Amino acid sequence: MKVFFQIFVSIICTLRLGWCQELLIEAESFDNPGGWVVDPQFVQQMGSPYLMAHGMGEPVADASTTVRFPEKGTYHIWVRTMNWAPGDWQAPGRFRLKIDDRSFEKQLGQRSGWGWEYVGAKEIQHNTVVLSLVDLTGFNGRCDAIYFSVQKEEPPASPRKVADWRMQLAQEPNAPEELEAYDLVVTGGGIAGCAASIAAAEQGLKVALIHDRPVLGGNASSEIRVHTLGIYGHFERILKKLDTEHYPNGSAEAKLDQKKRDDNVKSYENIDLYLNWRAYDAVAENDSIRYVDARHTRTGKRKRFSAPYFVDSTGDGWIGFWAGADFSYGRESVNTYDEDWEEWGELWSPEEADNAVMGSSVLWGSKETETEQRFPEVPWALPVAKTYEEVNGEWQWEFSRNDLNQIDDAEAIRDHMLRAIYGSFANAKKDPKNATRKLEWVSYLVGKRESRRLVGDHVFTFNDAKKGTKFPDAVVQETREVDVHYQTVLENEQNPDFISEALFYKTPRYYIPYRSLYSKNIKNLFMAGRNFSTSHVGLGGPRVMRTTGQMGAAVGLAAVLCKKYDVNPRDIYTGYLEEYLDLIESQKYLKIPESKK
Repeated sequence: MKVFFQIFVSIICTLRLGWCQELLIEAESFDNPGGWVVDPQFVQQMGSPYLMAHGMGEPVADASTTVRFPEKGTYHIWVRTMNWAPGDWQAPGRFRLKIDDRSFEKQLGQRSGWGWEYVGAKEIQHNTVVLSLVDLTGFNGRCDAIYFSVQKEEPPASPRKVADWRMQLAQEPNAPEELEAYDLVVTGGGIAGCAASIAAAEQGLKVALIHDRPVLGGNASSEIRVHTLGIYGHFERILKKLDTEHYPNGSAEAKLDQKKRDDNVKSYENIDLYLNWRAYDAVAENDSIRYVDARHTRTGKRKRFSAPYFVDSTGDGWIGFWAGADFSYGRESVNTYDEDWEEWGELWSPEEADNAVMGSSVLWGSKETETEQRFPEVPWALPVAKTYEEVNGEWQWEFSRNDLNQIDDAEAIRDHMLRAIYGSFANAKKDPKNATRKLEWVSYLVGKRESRRLVGDHVFTFNDAKKGTKFPDAVVQETREVDVHYQTVLENEQNPDFISEALFYKTPRYYIPYRSLYSKNIKNLFMAGRNFSTSHVGLGGPRVMRTTGQMGAAVGLAAVLCKKYDVNPRDIYTGYLEEYLDLIESQKYLKIPESKK
């Protein structure tokens, strides 16, 4: 399919301009990624998924693909890449481009910020060539695309212009040509999204579950490895299909729960699972979402998903954001009032509202071996790690800063954590007792705690948890204390900016109302996960994954009644609340025959 795309692009350009020949190869669509990984986390910021050489200090196997040129000739070559740790040292993510057996001398990955690096001119003497990416360091070199043109003219620079240029070059239609219709579309395959899908599917709804990774679970997945916390509420049967044992964060045991989770979701015939599909737009008319558009992270294929109801379990609230839903970000002022003019007065809140949120973690670990293990020098990591030394990472490895947005600056936050990890491990390796220790696993995915919070008819607050308010529409319950993280202040070498602390407040059992799980202004949008309707401090307790899984199951069942009565989410609260609560209560005793899955 990718070869066809490359030929199509070149021929279209030739016909359009007569003399021009140009070819764009998307790195994430290489036939053989080798040891490089596809990273789609930052599509909304930099414009595309990309290939990354995540070798933890050991160069990875070459990525390669076959490229067909409609005409031979001399082509100028550009590569879109970046230096992710610029400074007075060699870039950590350097790599080379190779065509057939010729490797270009130019070392790529040395440009600060995403942009095009010129490789040189190459005479293409055969219609078919093999294009390869040769990793030189093992430290997260990244390649977005390779561009060939007979004209030496640099492609557009800004992400938006690059996106428009890509569409124009491929003559991509504005709308996806493939349309899929469902009863419910769930975006985000974390614990909340999976629970929503199962709850709705068990009651007969046809569900699309869209997830941008190859495995399910979000922060609980084997790719991020955070264990699940919280209680089950009314949904123990569903959540036990999805949760984890209480292994140490970062443990390889996450792989065992991964198989359980994936197998359970795939067992439902009326859940269509779209792995490696990333939503990129949601369009609303008359305050209702009509469809969500998604793109496959490797092939670039697009689909449009329509439904009467949608669940936003993206964590970052992307579906709501694109559709125009009200949302909040950061800490509220201690003087904030709610819609009834009752003062929140939340504990730990500032006098003035600000953009502080809990940070993102990147987990990692090392292991003892029987032989001495070397680790490269990492001078580019030491400005972050300084003299801090460690051989494993836990939840405290977290980064947030008021001038960095957990969505817009997510790649910079992830890269800061990578520098912290590699630098701290390099420091630890100087101790003879760690001579045989080897870096075993480092996630390259950010495990987020907080970003956008979509606004519902009720904003759940710390005071709701503190008082244990028993709402008439309570559908989620929790006993876990409120737990809000903050970054330590860099006061000395042993108190780095990538280690966090936590503030705890013990509460009684508390309850989350259904009104916090649907959008206040987008009529057919549910939300489940850390992007539910809550304040900053209110999020501190129910942000853990069994609790967000309860939210998912609750909105999945609400969607069932919405379809039954052809009403919107708010109408369940105003007109069908008793039936809805009975349906939730029944989950404690429900047994689903295998034939219904």
